[in-house]
Amino acid sequence: MPGDSPTLELVRAILWFGDHAALTYLLILSTCYAILLLLSIPELWKHWRLAADEHLQRLLSSESLPPLSLMVPAYNEEVTIGASLLSFLTLEYPHLEIVVVNDGSKDQTMNVLVRDFDLYEVPPAFPVIIRTQEVRAYYRSRRHAKLLVIDKFNGGKADSLNAAMNAARHPFVVAVDADTLIEPDALTRLARPFLLGSNVAAVGGTIRVANDCTVEMGRVTEARVDPRWLVGCQVVEYLRAFLFGRLGWNSLGGNLIISGAFGLFRKEYLLAIGGYRTGNVTEDMDLVVRLHRYLRENRIKATLPFIPDPVAWTEVPTSARVLARQRERWHRGLIGTLWTHRAMLFNPRYGSVGMLAVPFYLFGEMLAPIVEIFGWAALILGLAVGAVDGQFALLFFIVAVAYGSILSVWAVVLEAVSFKRYRRRRDFWRLIGFALIEGLGYRQMTVLFRLQAFWKHLRGDEGWGRMTREGFGVRPAAR
Repeated sequence: MPGDSPTLELVRAILWFGDHAALTYLLILSTCYAILLLLSIPELWKHWRLAADEHLQRLLSSESLPPLSLMVPAYNEEVTIGASLLSFLTLEYPHLEIVVVNDGSKDQTMNVLVRDFDLYEVPPAFPVIIRTQEVRAYYRSRRHAKLLVIDKFNGGKADSLNAAMNAARHPFVVAVDADTLIEPDALTRLARPFLLGSNVAAVGGTIRVANDCTVEMGRVTEARVDPRWLVGCQVVEYLRAFLFGRLGWNSLGGNLIISGAFGLFRKEYLLAIGGYRTGNVTEDMDLVVRLHRYLRENRIKATLPFIPDPVAWTEVPTSARVLARQRERWHRGLIGTLWTHRAMLFNPRYGSVGMLAVPFYLFGEMLAPIVEIFGWAALILGLAVGAVDGQFALLFFIVAVAYGSILSVWAVVLEAVSFKRYRRRRDFWRLIGFALIEGLGYRQMTVLFRLQAFWKHLRGDEGWGRMTREGFGVRPAAR
């Protein structure tokens, strides 16, 4: 404006440039998600056809399924361990053992296990292939022959999974969280890729939100959408992340995350890379990236697909404080993993993982909180000093909020027309409502949580923080 000082003009120019740069970034990022959504549709169709294949169904019900060892790390899980373990023990799978590791819990987790499953101590008879924290004792159950419980000193989740792997008898292992409820046929569906002829290194399944669902005998018997804003937004978030976020990467060959709450691995490959790496707060992503590196560097052609129909249910945070700890930890782990494996960035040696997936997670996931918070701050300041106008502000809002909401709505619609886990009409409309409002407040809140990860990573913080839980089947007071 005429008469404005050169300093103010400079500020306006910087804010104008910053706003437009942030807008361009968010537009490109949202378009990438839209592309993943489009790529997920033929993948969904392929899995529907496989699920309906009668010949494959006969194979899945035969003795041809690979034997599995279910590895369950548990730390302070007294509230959910009973229901979870009951669901594991009654899974529909012919050759299965369950290895539970009590990682030095400070609550009554071990006492609950001894009481509910009638445990008795047995002598150690397992080779220590991967070094872990000292094991106190091994236990078997008088009620369930396929259950093994390991009681050890605290070493973290990765250390517990390594202890379970040492004791696992079978060539394929499934890593699950102790607060996870697996659907009865989920392992059968998860093992499906191993019967299709290709070399498969690992398989990821879908995680859904169990809060407010009806849980009986360790099973989700009726899926419900929790009416609370914080939990409902997470339900939509999980649908979006799994139904097209990870599924879309299948056709690109760049799945970098197999959820630590539900993933199947070929044990020989995990042993070849030294098992899970301790000192990492997102051991699941670190493991998958290391596995990709190992396969590429040794010229082993193997895939790591995601499958949408094997479902496990987990309890998500119900308070902002617990959610903040979780999201900060996830993002801190993402930063640490990408930094550790920075040599893969734009490196053609690692194929689509190095050329597509790692750059996407670096520029599209890791840096997103910084760019987004900068964009909102620059927009507010830009409006205040006249660097941008109302029309630009509306465009920024559409790209930053409305574009993402449309993608979330599509994720809900995909769920409704495909898997139909939520039978009640009111749950569908709740999901639509949460999809529309998720970008107003919830997204910005999680951005702030994720921003804290950069400072904690620079400080070398490896803490997890306490994850308090309500317990399965607990209904909110207000409905």
